[in-house]
Amino acid sequence: MINEAFHLDRPLRWGMVGGGQGSQIGSIHRQAAARDRLFQFVAAALDINPERGQAFGAAIGLDQNRCYPDYQTMFAAEASRPDGIEVVSIATPNATHFAICKAALEHNLHVVCEKPLCFSTEQAKVLADLALERNRIVGVTYGYSGFQMIHQAREMVARGDLGEIRMIIMQFAHGFHSAEVEAHDPGTKWRVTPQQSGPSYVLGDVGTHVLFLAETIVPQLRIESLMCDRQSFVKSRAPLEDNAFVMLRYNTGAAGTLWASAVNAGSMHQQKIRVVGSKASLEWWDEHPNQLRYEIQGEPVRILERGMGYLYSESDIMKYDRIGGGHAEGLFEAWANLYRQFGRAMDLVSKGSTVSEAREKIWYPNVQDGLEGVRFVETCVQSADQGAVWIPYGS
Repeated sequence: MINEAFHLDRPLRWGMVGGGQGSQIGSIHRQAAARDRLFQFVAAALDINPERGQAFGAAIGLDQNRCYPDYQTMFAAEASRPDGIEVVSIATPNATHFAICKAALEHNLHVVCEKPLCFSTEQAKVLADLALERNRIVGVTYGYSGFQMIHQAREMVARGDLGEIRMIIMQFAHGFHSAEVEAHDPGTKWRVTPQQSGPSYVLGDVGTHVLFLAETIVPQLRIESLMCDRQSFVKSRAPLEDNAFVMLRYNTGAAGTLWASAVNAGSMHQQKIRVVGSKASLEWWDEHPNQLRYEIQGEPVRILERGMGYLYSESDIMKYDRIGGGHAEGLFEAWANLYRQFGRAMDLVSKGSTVSEAREKIWYPNVQDGLEGVRFVETCVQSADQGAVWIPYGS
């Protein structure tokens, strides 16, 4: 069970950019950051409309004087205060992530950024280098990686329970955008607009989530090459895809597939990952996140349940049960687990550790993971636009 008494010497002073009224992602950031009392929400630039953002900030309890019209004003004003923010979360459309993250690091702020981190590997490398130079944590909200059974799977792979890893089957294929919903939904409209979303829609929006689950569960695998075919079934979305299939070759000889879609009509999420070894396989489904399916060749299927004593407990995340087994924990708990990890890493840095040392001691989705997500999307687009050819994967 989680140590509810754990705390930092004092909460980290925390601000937000984006995530204003009506933002689902803004709400989950705020609730996750508040869950373990490691962060104190003190300032924000919540909306592109300053008046609306200031009104909403005041309504959720911020000091009106610290509800800013834009991130530039907030960073400058907070830097001049003795009690200014130390951390900022970025919950804005994709096109803005690079500029805001770079400005935050230049103001010596720790960052929690929505994915994708930016649009290109060159931009991502700039952020990674700047984070090292300023010795600041950059966390990326691959929120599903905060579920405990993902870390059970990681430990089972590390212990050799599956044998040699042969295949990874990944999918995140929902059906909510099987029609042109963006005609009446601004939240979808920017996601299918290249100037705001970037070079990809579903590969970046949902594909990178399940890709990072694979990277978390089987961290020793490295992509050597991939082939991608993508489609725009709702024609107005072209050149951005609403469906894509990716084949992957790994450094060990293992193979992978990834299906990302927003047009899988009738599906809720269908985010699943199956890891196949020479002795056994694991499968996790985000609609049943408290269970992990464990299949040993020649034996009955086993369903492992969160919160049970037979699970491995080496990782931090596995110690973060917030309620006993049999009760459902969900996405808010998974995000809270990530914010707990972000906060612990930031606290280490504030006490003299380097970012590199913090990464060694504490697992969290970091700037290098964000860079790999950008590289994946970039390589997929390159493959698809050349006619679905195999492309070597850069390093």
